[in-house]
Amino acid sequence: MTEKRLTKKVRHQALLSKLEATPLLTDEQLAKELGVSIQTIRLDRLTLGLPEMKERAKNIATRALGGEANPALLEVVGELLFCEPGVGGLSRMVAEAGMSLTRYNVIRGHYLFAQANSLAVAVADVPHALTGTARVDFPRPVKVGQILLARARVLEQRGRRYNVEVVTRVEEKEVFRGKFLIIALEEKDLAGESMDFEGNGTSDRRESDDEITDY
Repeated sequence: MTEKRLTKKVRHQALLSKLEATPLLTDEQLAKELGVSIQTIRLDRLTLGLPEMKERAKNIATRALGGEANPALLEVVGELLFCEPGVGGLSRMVAEAGMSLTRYNVIRGHYLFAQANSLAVAVADVPHALTGTARVDFPRPVKVGQILLARARVLEQRGRRYNVEVVTRVEEKEVFRGKFLIIALEEKDLAGESMDFEGNGTSDRRESDDEITDY
């Protein structure tokens, strides 16, 4: 009798759980444990935005050794799965009951925003940064118990300004999309002097109309 294979949804959840418990599993080991081909595992990783084993190992080292150099890596809301400063990153967060609206089984929007915003700051290739503006959208609600995967990518960098896009999905369905203007801080800013970001790169003037919304 042939063993019944896992559905794609269940397999993706199992893959995430296994890598959360043991981040350095190879594709070959994952394929054997889940009873699928190595190619299937690679396609699953691509769909979920999960890096290959050597990149996960490098990320673990970055978090262990680079916290002081880049504090934002340690301040990501949720679990940081991967981060390549100046390029992009991925984080995972479980929607817990304490995040929901009092009378509904729906997660408050500011938790999705916090996950995305903290990841956007972390992927900026600077030790310290702040969010200048944000333009966000919540296409569909998130329910308690669902797993949020946020993927960030740096769209552009001009001087001290980074334009970062973050898309969050639940089971491959988009639940959040945002564009963040991240501004790098200089030593004088950290010393408490007046912050002046003018003349340090050109930002998109449309950002002035941005709003942060909630459910």
